[in-house]
Amino acid sequence: MHKELGIGFGVALLIFLLANGYNVGPLVVLGVTAAAFYYFVRVKGLVKNFAVTEGGGEATVSFDDVGGQATAIKELREALDFIKNYNRARHLGIRPLKGILLTGPPGTGKTLLAKAAAGYTDAVFVAASGSEFVEMYAGVGAQRVRRLFQTAREKAQQSGKKNAIIFIDEIDVLGSRRGKVTSHLEYDQTLNQLLVEMDGIKADDTVHILVIAATNRADLLDPALLRPGRFDRQVRVELPDREGRLEILRLHTRNKPLAADVDLAVVAKETFGFSGAHLESLANEAAILAMREGLREIHHRHFVEAVEKVLLGDKLDRRPTRDELWRVAVHETGHALLSEAKEPGSVTTLTVTPRGGALGYFRQKSENDNYLYTQEQLENRLSVLLAGAIAEEVVLGSRSTGATNDFEQAISVAETMVRAGMSELGVVAMAELPDTVRHRVLTDVIRKREEEVRRYLEARKGLLVRIARRLMNEERLSGEEFQALVTQEMAG
Repeated sequence: MHKELGIGFGVALLIFLLANGYNVGPLVVLGVTAAAFYYFVRVKGLVKNFAVTEGGGEATVSFDDVGGQATAIKELREALDFIKNYNRARHLGIRPLKGILLTGPPGTGKTLLAKAAAGYTDAVFVAASGSEFVEMYAGVGAQRVRRLFQTAREKAQQSGKKNAIIFIDEIDVLGSRRGKVTSHLEYDQTLNQLLVEMDGIKADDTVHILVIAATNRADLLDPALLRPGRFDRQVRVELPDREGRLEILRLHTRNKPLAADVDLAVVAKETFGFSGAHLESLANEAAILAMREGLREIHHRHFVEAVEKVLLGDKLDRRPTRDELWRVAVHETGHALLSEAKEPGSVTTLTVTPRGGALGYFRQKSENDNYLYTQEQLENRLSVLLAGAIAEEVVLGSRSTGATNDFEQAISVAETMVRAGMSELGVVAMAELPDTVRHRVLTDVIRKREEEVRRYLEARKGLLVRIARRLMNEERLSGEEFQALVTQEMAG
């Protein structure tokens, strides 16, 4: 509104002066200069306003809102207690921390933890992203860093607070190793300014500032950022385990009406590898599916389908030909049979419904989250991955391109076995292996599993065909249905 009034007043003034015979040339030059200055300062963002949230309000995020990160919360609380209990820390001669670096995979709750830290310390929360400090104009990034710290101090004083938390997301964009971009020193100048500002944080400042940064690529950061006196603590924010996933699901379903058949513990068990963001999306997708059906409660089947949607995407309208559908059914049944043989009861879903980039898939569960794998477990994993293509070969006489992704994963598993000293070479350094030797060893590891899988499926070809036909007709089998078919065959 003020901009439009100013433009209108300026035009009216020029018309008035022209009508009275005044020379308006100097005024036009002044106006153009002012417009150019406004363009570079406002439109191009030389002056940056950062998002500010006051801690301690009703909408403040607390650590109770962060699920599945008990270890990270414990470490973070310990560091924040130096700020919260400043007088006691000073009595013991403790220097308050200047920076905390949150590292871990995307979607694990790093931003949420930073907001909870602001609530825990009753601090003003100023948020920025690493990309906001990168500009083509020299000096802009450094000016924005200064502005960020200035904003934190000003907002804390205006709010009557003693603490301010500056949160920088994706700090690897701003804080990557200096000297990498030799043609443009803007990146280095911006990082240098951040280092200077962090060095300038004093324990006796009127407003104590704590810098919290998040990244999933800590290996890219400049060593100067990670030394004591800058980012004093590194807190790992990992993917949640099963208990953590259950806690997160409870948080994200507390405002959702769940039917009596919903068992969140089962859902948590079947979502190994899901981050907090994945689980939030899962709960949301389940609610959407229930709404589509006109239901007032979310049922377990909605969570099952939501897991598939989060993993692979929505169902596709395109349909494969009948011959393709039969091949897909044989392929997925081969995977499932080997999974059942290696770990009874592990198959949860078997389908030939196209979803995302997959024409069909099978999903398996594990009794426990595994972080270490034995040689036997890796060999079993290899067998399951290879079973789809070999099932096609046993029933149809040839393989297809549908096994491409399976083979890529199989090679990755075989490489893990070689690196772990589980091959005929014993303990080796993969980087020093000649390509010919590496190729031969990987091929031998995979070929042994292929021979075992082929013998197993050829001996059960009839069962493989019968289950594949049932799958083709019904398009989807639950783990219980699949296991009943296998049990029935074995009993017969």
